[in-house]
Amino acid sequence: MSVIGVWNTAFLGDAVLTLPLIRTLKAAYPHSAIHFYVRRGLKGLFEAQPELDAVYEYDKRGGENGLGAAVAMGRRLAACNYSLWISAHSSVRSGIIARWTSARTRIGYNRPFINNWFYTHTVDRSFDRLDEIERLLQLVKPLGIEHMEHWPEMVLPHEAYAAAATFWRQHVTRPVLGVHPGSVWGTKRWPAAGFAQVVRRAAEAGAQVLLFGGPGEEAMAREVLELSGVGDGMGGPGMVTDLSGQLSLPVLAAYLGRLNCYVTNDSGPMHIAWAQRTPVTAIFGPTVRALGFFPRGNGSTVLEADVPCRPCGLHGPQTCPKGHFDCMKNVTPDRVWEDVQPKLFSPRQDI
Repeated sequence: MSVIGVWNTAFLGDAVLTLPLIRTLKAAYPHSAIHFYVRRGLKGLFEAQPELDAVYEYDKRGGENGLGAAVAMGRRLAACNYSLWISAHSSVRSGIIARWTSARTRIGYNRPFINNWFYTHTVDRSFDRLDEIERLLQLVKPLGIEHMEHWPEMVLPHEAYAAAATFWRQHVTRPVLGVHPGSVWGTKRWPAAGFAQVVRRAAEAGAQVLLFGGPGEEAMAREVLELSGVGDGMGGPGMVTDLSGQLSLPVLAAYLGRLNCYVTNDSGPMHIAWAQRTPVTAIFGPTVRALGFFPRGNGSTVLEADVPCRPCGLHGPQTCPKGHFDCMKNVTPDRVWEDVQPKLFSPRQDI
């Protein structure tokens, strides 16, 4: 049996957006094994994905950092005898690893220019023409594959689904709004006061609210809860539950898949939610929908402010370069709630 390696050690959202590429490869080569390489901390999210035979983590920020480590990694991978290697990450380090895998066919992007030496085939990323899923699907063009999958279709570990089902059975009696105020990038965070107003309106309208946050984002969630003024006595116990820092990534994903609506910044969990067809209200500030990294489907909305300095980067800096942060401040709580309310109190419709 031939073995295919797929490499994407970028951020969480990037890994999720790689799933249509993986599904396309599995449909084209159903008898081949597919190994997926992701950054450290993401393995558990993908281990139950049926198209994958193995998931491996690469600690590019830790002990495996540096070009020498990349060569060593590639040499170790050569022992796996990959027949096909596809790199969805355009860094030079990823190219070095690809080259040393010695896979007969190695496909990557043609920029930076040195990548043309690392790979047997390169494709243009077409950043100005395509959204990210379609940019990733460019990587199978040299293989002559015609049928493309365009939806991630995430499958989570059974234990994650079971944990979410238990929580819903024990604690949920009303429509549930999920709120995630965090992001790795400072300028991607809508102000806490805005999230707080949405939390309060949801509770007043009779919904339950779950506050989410990854490790290190607990203070952001607490600030939103405090500013909302919503306590246990408002509308009954448990109207707002702070789950920040308490859930593993697979369990968080299972919770997101059950929400009636999810309000979030441009973040990795945003992609996990819409991939499971959860209605999403996403607030984009320094980034824009036109960059191609946005939630898909009829239940997804991207809210943006018309500010001439947008976008100010592919990810967004930690602080506003102009000092005004209007891209986020000009997205009002009224506008967010107007989008959230009908989603929250309507039956979920898978897209």
